Amino acid sequence: MAFRLRAADGADVEALDELERACFGDDEDSFSASQLKYLVTKANAETRLLVDESDELKGYGTLLFRRNEHRARLYSFCLHPEARGLGLGQRLLLALEMTALARDCDHLYLEVRADNREAIALYRRMGYEMQRWLDDYYHDGCAAWRMIRPLGQTAASDN
Repeated sequence: MAFRLRAADGADVEALDELERACFGDDEDSFSASQLKYLVTKANAETRLLVDESDELKGYGTLLFRRNEHRARLYSFCLHPEARGLGLGQRLLLALEMTALARDCDHLYLEVRADNREAIALYRRMGYEMQRWLDDYYHDGCAAWRMIRPLGQTAASDN
């Protein structure tokens, strides 16, 4: 199956909302359709989509940018359960890193649930380092790790 990456626009909000529900259910920390619409259409952000050959959404990532700051924040990263284990998370993350570099960012940081071992493993393989432990970060009381990676450097696994 072939996959491609593209930028999101307002017409993608319904599919983003469906993917958010497929991945996170109605978790208090998941985004609502109105929040997703804001992120895609109004925020100082860029959202990249991973779609299959029939243009069905299989994953997305959203970067937030701040004026006069050279760090981007990976605000949301989501892969449909059917798309996991195929190397697509790495492909999407690389595309997001390139997007941040194009916006003159020199670092990318994120927060990840401390109990999300698969995501932490992906980020570590991609060269992200654990920077800070965040107690009681999520609505359900789960802690998080803040992770960061300098951009423009090759991850150890890419050598």
